[in-house]
Amino acid sequence: MDSTAQAFMRLVGIMDDLRLKCPWDKKQTIHTLRKLTIEEMYELVDAIIQDDYNGIKEEIGDLFLHLVFYAKIGQEKNAFTLEESLNAICDKLVKRHPHIYGDTNVDSEEDVKKNWEQIKLAEGKKSVLGGVPNALPAVVKAYRLQEKTATVGFEWDKIDDVWLKVEEEKNELVDAVASGDAVHIEEEFGDLMFALINYARFLKVDPEAALEKVNKKFKRRFEYIESHAEKPLQDMSLDEMDALWNISKTLEK
Repeated sequence: MDSTAQAFMRLVGIMDDLRLKCPWDKKQTIHTLRKLTIEEMYELVDAIIQDDYNGIKEEIGDLFLHLVFYAKIGQEKNAFTLEESLNAICDKLVKRHPHIYGDTNVDSEEDVKKNWEQIKLAEGKKSVLGGVPNALPAVVKAYRLQEKTATVGFEWDKIDDVWLKVEEEKNELVDAVASGDAVHIEEEFGDLMFALINYARFLKVDPEAALEKVNKKFKRRFEYIESHAEKPLQDMSLDEMDALWNISKTLEK
């Protein structure tokens, strides 16, 4: 057994001990773990956005713990074993990569994605969109929906056409705002966001990551205003706050 396999089996053994001996670990269920797993995923995302490889190392370890925990509970309930779960993903990967493990030829990443979706449909999936979880954040979900439908040809030919769609949706939002119809405004705002996410995809920009970076930048610059203000923010004019904002921008450069 190589060192990686030994490390993994060490984690499995520790999980067995914790489940048997630790009062907290003994009480956990798949439902109590769910929210904690989501939290760990977001911590991993934070580390990825910051290119923090030490953080990534730590967070994937935490996620491995959760995955082994779910498998342990599944085994206790005679639902499935860790071995079955690992073999299932291995079998799936082999089946869905016929260009590696079969005689299928591919010329590009797009060919790989198309083959993947076609194989899923052949396995009995009713829709190419079936693998997009309903619980995904809206921005991520929009991106994934667009990616999925693109694999079967539901896609703009040129990026310029995508931008024209963005402008069309922007104009429709302007008209909706002029109408004062709140329901219509919400709908058109959503259409504009969806079109912008599609444009981001054509630019090969991850819209969720891009927005999160802007969030962090906004937070950093506003906190600079708070820490350098000479009087309470409530007593400052917008121009005074904006001056500090611009200083923070200059310092970042």
